[in-house]
Amino acid sequence: MPISFDRAFSIHDDALVLRGRRSSILASNIANVDTPNYKARDIDFGAMLRSASQQQSDRVSLASTHRDHISTRSTLTQPELKYRNPLHPSLDGNSVDAHVEQAKFAENAMLYQTSFTFLNGKVNGLMKALKGE
Repeated sequence: MPISFDRAFSIHDDALVLRGRRSSILASNIANVDTPNYKARDIDFGAMLRSASQQQSDRVSLASTHRDHISTRSTLTQPELKYRNPLHPSLDGNSVDAHVEQAKFAENAMLYQTSFTFLNGKVNGLMKALKGE
């Protein structure tokens, strides 16, 4: 009986990819805290994860016989970016609030680590099952 990695990892592999992408976006916001007219961006993580979950449940298993065939795997590497509403207006038009961005970055990093730890446990469990331990 073949192992279905999509079933074994559930949505956590998609969450890990999406959390990594969000870290990059939040880091960009922090790096541009002093850039005039820079607008803070973010993604709606919950909406993206629900979308990935829906795509996963609607996924059709297709046979790929050539490397150029279209993948049925969800693509979360380019999520829809949204502008963040600033808490306080600024004179230079920059909407980045450093404290908010740092807090969101720290929260995202913690949740990334949580997803990674969960997936690591799943992989270790699968390895033990394959080895017969």
